[in-house]
Amino acid sequence: MFRRIFFSAATLAAVSVALPHAALADNAWPKLKPITLIVPFSAGGNVDFQARLIGQKLSERLGQSVVVDNVPGAGGVLGVSKAINAKPDGYTIVMGFDGPVSVAQLVNKAVKYDAERDLLPIGQVSVAPVVLMARPGFPAQNMQELIALAKAQPGKITYGTSGVGTVLHLAMEMVQERAKVQMVHVPYRGGAQIINDVMGGQVDTGYLVTTSATPLVQQGKLHALGVTSAQRIDSIPSVPAFAETPVLKGMEINTWTGLFAPKGTPAAVITRLASELDAVLKTPDVQQRLKDGGATPGSGTPAQFAAFLKKEKAAYAAIVTSAKIEQE
Repeated sequence: MFRRIFFSAATLAAVSVALPHAALADNAWPKLKPITLIVPFSAGGNVDFQARLIGQKLSERLGQSVVVDNVPGAGGVLGVSKAINAKPDGYTIVMGFDGPVSVAQLVNKAVKYDAERDLLPIGQVSVAPVVLMARPGFPAQNMQELIALAKAQPGKITYGTSGVGTVLHLAMEMVQERAKVQMVHVPYRGGAQIINDVMGGQVDTGYLVTTSATPLVQQGKLHALGVTSAQRIDSIPSVPAFAETPVLKGMEINTWTGLFAPKGTPAAVITRLASELDAVLKTPDVQQRLKDGGATPGSGTPAQFAAFLKKEKAAYAAIVTSAKIEQE
């Protein structure tokens, strides 16, 4: 019965005699079936944690189940691709993040989608800087000392990131370009490997997102040289911002997460999801849980999120071009 009603509405919409999108959303969506929230990562990581937190709260507000679908692989590209190819009926959304949404198509010719063209922004969920950690006994204590050391030992200091072309990689490329130094990139597949090798001294330094770095700093397990936010962050206030170093003044680079839907999803659905997401992000519980991990809760309209994404992609493109970064 529901199937016939749904397709009847779709057919009528095609000939401009159906109910408007707003009425469609009110009367049908999201009552027909659970909403699938694609997470382009394995269960247990930061993106997955945020997706499950937001998904649960959206479910409560929408009165419909939100089912998380973990689709890991290719740095998030597989999950985003699945979302882009899903039916744009409001029942598939994706927790996107900087790598597969803004960077992947800039560094990997195998990525055929253009997220700016193929996805509709719903809203930003969080913004978080990255932290540069140092191995035990590393002689530099901050970014100024690291730069001086790198100038004295060109091509000797190593730094680990979660992969070629990731925001973590681009952060160090920006440092090297501004400071006119050369360090050696060691790409990994994830934060756990970076932590192990920095703690074990296999690499000199390693970039971690704040959710991974914060407990290590708080517990005194590793020393942080700096954080890529414009100012110091509350969860680890002893760690200086990169921008405090004169040659890095004004530098700011962040990771982010956000909700998206496939292109063609009804405007009324996007508007409703954006409104509910904004309400969720304003709840004290969600704000505290995001802040505990070193992230700032997102805010704003879909249009504001789209403008943010456009600016971010332009900045990433400039770094990729300057550093000649390309995934093999």
